[in-house]
Amino acid sequence: MREGVKYLPDKKTDVLMVTLNKTDKDYSPSTMYNDYSINDTLFHWQTQSTTTPESATGQRYINHKRSGTNVMLFVRDEKKDSFGLTSGYTFLGLADYVRSNGSAPMNIVWKLHKPMPAKHLRKTNKLVI
Repeated sequence: MREGVKYLPDKKTDVLMVTLNKTDKDYSPSTMYNDYSINDTLFHWQTQSTTTPESATGQRYINHKRSGTNVMLFVRDEKKDSFGLTSGYTFLGLADYVRSNGSAPMNIVWKLHKPMPAKHLRKTNKLVI
């Protein structure tokens, strides 16, 4: 799963894997997505750079509750840890679509079913000064 998103049709589930702090050496300009927590239950996420609200994928995100699909959100701080090893992801839980704007990429706000642990909220919230 190279792109950070995977739809599992047999499970009716979208898996979103987010790296929060991206570097130019590891990511191309088209994959430097602006992903961050808004508060302990809301998360701003950008789709892949080619996804539009009219596309099948965009419609699946927007209408996931109506169509009975799930969205699972996983995050990690950086691609590599302090030892140079690939960092693991933390499962933040299931999320529901709240709203979106923009196109290619779409900016989507997801609402987590359970509050994000405080230790992850501090790492992900770009609104904290």
